[in-house]
Amino acid sequence: MSAVREVAMTAEPIDWNHPMSQEWTYEQAKHLDLPFEWDLVDGVIVVRGQTNQWHDQVRDELYSALRSARVAPYAANVERCVLLDPDNTTKPDVVVFDKTGIDVFELECLPPQAVALMVEVVSHGTRTNDRFRKPGQYAEKKIPSYWRVERGDHGLPVVHEFRRDEEQGVYLPTAVHEGILRTDLPYPVEIDLKQVVEL
Repeated sequence: MSAVREVAMTAEPIDWNHPMSQEWTYEQAKHLDLPFEWDLVDGVIVVRGQTNQWHDQVRDELYSALRSARVAPYAANVERCVLLDPDNTTKPDVVVFDKTGIDVFELECLPPQAVALMVEVVSHGTRTNDRFRKPGQYAEKKIPSYWRVERGDHGLPVVHEFRRDEEQGVYLPTAVHEGILRTDLPYPVEIDLKQVVEL
């Protein structure tokens, strides 16, 4: 399949590797008919890597637990686009957000100011992004909480919980959860991590 796609707003074929200006914006990139899932990083279209069964099962079970425990005005979603700024979008594995003032029926991307928690499940191809780039971007946009989920001993998930320090503007580690995850942010939730994967 050719990498050349046509943007809805023009009849000129364009190559997604070469933006119409110096870089892509979300408003431009979303009209491309791309044959893969993508994020936008500093105006560059980045292909999202393939995930495995462990990753997807952990993601889905954490989403289910966060959704079941949620309280108003929060909602949870899987791989929902967050528009960090016009040149940067991301789709965290799980996101918890305040739906106040948001039309959930028309929503394309969440604004970062609505986001309460980003969750990234680390896979082989996402280690650098999930450990370094993404938490840096999320903290810069003042998203209060971040969970990084790693594969621990015997295949069980280990959740590294971070909260944003207002003075420093960065995430600081608050807990490493193994076995049972208990936290009060963004709302009280308890998750038996031993039941998240089928061993």
